[in-house]
Amino acid sequence: MAEITLVEAINLALSYEMQADSQVVVIGEDVGKDGGVFRATVGLLDKFGPERVLDTPLAESMIAGMAIGMAAQGLKPVAEFQFMGFIYPALDQIINHAARMRNRTRGRLTCPVVFRTPFGAGIHAPEHHSESTEAYFAHTPGLRVVIPSSPARAYGLLLASIRDPDPVIFLEPSRLYRFAKQEVNNDGKALPLDVCFTLRVGEDVTLVTWGAMVKETIAAANTLQQEGIHAEVIDVATIKPLDMETILASVEKTGRCVVVHEAALTNGVGAEIMAQLAEKALFSLKAPPERVTGWDTIVPYARLEKYYLPNEKRITDAVHSLMEYA
Repeated sequence: MAEITLVEAINLALSYEMQADSQVVVIGEDVGKDGGVFRATVGLLDKFGPERVLDTPLAESMIAGMAIGMAAQGLKPVAEFQFMGFIYPALDQIINHAARMRNRTRGRLTCPVVFRTPFGAGIHAPEHHSESTEAYFAHTPGLRVVIPSSPARAYGLLLASIRDPDPVIFLEPSRLYRFAKQEVNNDGKALPLDVCFTLRVGEDVTLVTWGAMVKETIAAANTLQQEGIHAEVIDVATIKPLDMETILASVEKTGRCVVVHEAALTNGVGAEIMAQLAEKALFSLKAPPERVTGWDTIVPYARLEKYYLPNEKRITDAVHSLMEYA
């Protein structure tokens, strides 16, 4: 069992599944010879050859369309977009074709494709390289949206996503790519999709988050612990479909909830969680739930990134507000 980073776990999962299933192919800009912009696909070309690791032109719509065509004909493509900010030319293909393939053919065809892309701020990149627009895809029927937050979850969730018969948007927090190492057993065991992971048990407040914000949320929970406030931390992991059962069960126990996400506030996934809490857990709440999010602005350049991203203090302040609510 090796200690590896999140980006290395992505590479390990791709290599394992390509070895286990000859129908799995990797396509995208610079994924072959250069190993990808973050080196997530490094070494795969040498191991599996140019027929299964394909460098493409700089054309995101073509990458998506080619992947969908491959998937319709029995292959299992894993398509990489270099950054989430570059995925928008592919929206037509993803939303109008990949997401609708099963419905359009009444189940005759499925679309087993994974669209991978790094996303999120915190790496001192321009705004097109730093966006968190997961809500665009979560709103689309037919798409599954998965966001890992650790090397082990990246490995297991990517394996599950490649094996899924329907399209998966797999969003990789670039800020966590090399943040920390974790022991990952390369045993080919997938983690379940469509479920939350409870990272920490507590009885005073529920902290719900995903992706890179797990880092700050865990730090906030540690600080709160020292103050005698026991926070339960939930990593949503699959934001579509959303496992509200786990969130509701936690909130029914704690009576308080803070949702933390990096994306802009308005119409973010946090708003859906809050709406369902109002519908299904209103009488369990001891205080109105709060959101700690990014701002309704374009992600700023490097010197101002720290003011855009939610931080530990904003999270603990929100919890203090809930604990003081009368």
